[in-house]
Amino acid sequence: MNGILKNDILISAIIAWFIAQLIKLIISILHHKKFDMSLLVSSGGMPSSHTSLTVSMATKIGIIEGFSSTFFAIAAVFCMVVMYDAMGVRRQAGKHAQILNILILNNLAQNIKDFGKLKELVGHRPIEVFFGMVLGITVAFLF
Repeated sequence: MNGILKNDILISAIIAWFIAQLIKLIISILHHKKFDMSLLVSSGGMPSSHTSLTVSMATKIGIIEGFSSTFFAIAAVFCMVVMYDAMGVRRQAGKHAQILNILILNNLAQNIKDFGKLKELVGHRPIEVFFGMVLGITVAFLF
């Protein structure tokens, strides 16, 4: 356990993720006048916490191991996959959920009512991924 607490890469990534989740909660309070604790562990929204987590990790690896290291290259590629997935596959899944929820609401898909409402906010717009990246880089350099 002591080794985990001294792992600057892991701690930096967790801090970046937590700050991103906290920002989502603050945005919800300011914009929607709604305090929703579930936002601390939810996906989707501004900024992308998956992006901030992985970019902070990769940036911290670059700072410690060197930006020309194999470890940084692996982490950077992992970040690219996460960011691409957030804006692509996961965003499309959210759009599909919106359409299915409309169909269910209008009784056009009666056989799937038992599943309940599908989660629509699972992916990210490019701007949300961008600010997740900026947050991850910032946390890695400040920590």
